[in-house]
Amino acid sequence: TGGIATGKSTVAEMFVSLGAYIVDTDRISRQIVEPGSAGLQQVVDCFGREILAADNSLDRKKLGAVVFSSPEKRKKLESLLHPRIFEEKNRQIEAIRTKDTHAIVLVDVPLLIEVGGDIHMDGVVLVYASPQVQLARIMARDNLTSEEAISRIAAQMPIDEKVRYAHYVIHNEGHLEETRNAVADVFQQLRKEEQRRSAALD
Repeated sequence: TGGIATGKSTVAEMFVSLGAYIVDTDRISRQIVEPGSAGLQQVVDCFGREILAADNSLDRKKLGAVVFSSPEKRKKLESLLHPRIFEEKNRQIEAIRTKDTHAIVLVDVPLLIEVGGDIHMDGVVLVYASPQVQLARIMARDNLTSEEAISRIAAQMPIDEKVRYAHYVIHNEGHLEETRNAVADVFQQLRKEEQRRSAALD
């Protein structure tokens, strides 16, 4: 997990290159609202057809403008989508474990701590970037004004507060090589933890 624009996807790719498996809840959240899906219909029923693009797909920018301006609406959206995301996440984890009993499975969840999901995990890996770096990245990435970017950052728990919940912190503000070294170090620690767990079960 991490904050918005801290570089979770970049770090996830680095873990995969080392042999980890990633279950990406952001990707799942997109799949469950594809055109024609029951998930998309629920969202339309709740927020209206104005959150759709011309081709009847979800216009995520329009929906974001609605839910990021209202905590109540954001919670309503989460209540619609989170059970579907949770179900698919568990299905993917079980599929991985079936083919690799010693798999290191990292579940990429942007709002892991906010929704209390950290209590269901064996450990929390936090990708960290300062609020100033987050702001600059999100404005450049999503072509947002500073006000829009700040509202998205403010919708999440402050990144410095999230550090308290983390078992591992990967700083992703400098050179990619520094981040890659930090990822490799954490991966080795996760491997050792898995070996200890397996030995205890034997």
